[in-house]
Amino acid sequence: PYQYGECGKSFRKKSLLICHQITHTREGAYQCGECGKSFRLKSLLICHQSTHTREWPYECGECGKNFRKKSLLSV
Repeated sequence: PYQYGECGKSFRKKSLLICHQITHTREGAYQCGECGKSFRLKSLLICHQSTHTREWPYECGECGKNFRKKSLLSV
């Protein structure tokens, strides 16, 4: 696991840790209209926005669980 020292959150992938670190920097051109968090990449903003809308369009045919990103849907 990868842990971020500033807040103590742990992530199973280094890429998820890096995405999380960006949320702490508050530097970014893309800002969430719902909560004000800023992101350097538009794709990170879009991913974040789904936490507010709960729009998780990718459904697993095996268990019925939904995911925000197609890459997270795997068997």
